[in-house]
Amino acid sequence: MRRTLCIIAILALPWPASAEIGPRPGWQVIDSDRSFADLVAAVKDATAAQGMNVVTEAGPTAAAASAGVTIPGNRVIGVFHVRYALRILPLSPAAMIEAPVRFYVTEDADGTATLSWKEPTFVFAPYADEGGAELARVAQELDAVFSAIAAKATAD
Repeated sequence: MRRTLCIIAILALPWPASAEIGPRPGWQVIDSDRSFADLVAAVKDATAAQGMNVVTEAGPTAAAASAGVTIPGNRVIGVFHVRYALRILPLSPAAMIEAPVRFYVTEDADGTATLSWKEPTFVFAPYADEGGAELARVAQELDAVFSAIAAKATAD
């Protein structure tokens, strides 16, 4: 009963007209001309083109709709590849809690979508003392991979 009341209370909150993300430290944010659905598909395609895998996907949009609530499109897409896990794990087992690194696709009020993500160097920075220079190198490689995925996904 308490859980049901909590869900009802949350769904009763006013929802913004968009899920726009602004600049913040350690993040990259790219506004696109693509629709939410198109950008989600483009991220998945670009991920495969970079030799990476979509490992997880989550978003409340469909679940909210099934409860009769309309919220802006919102999808988290976890991206990783075992080759990076095999390099990071011996350097810092704790750092693997950060995998997969995630993209965030959000629907804007004008019908377009924004792609954002925390840079892997930012994500793995708390493990620098444990993982050392090699972990920093892996994170920099991942920065380049994530930037390439984002560039391809948001290209016209």
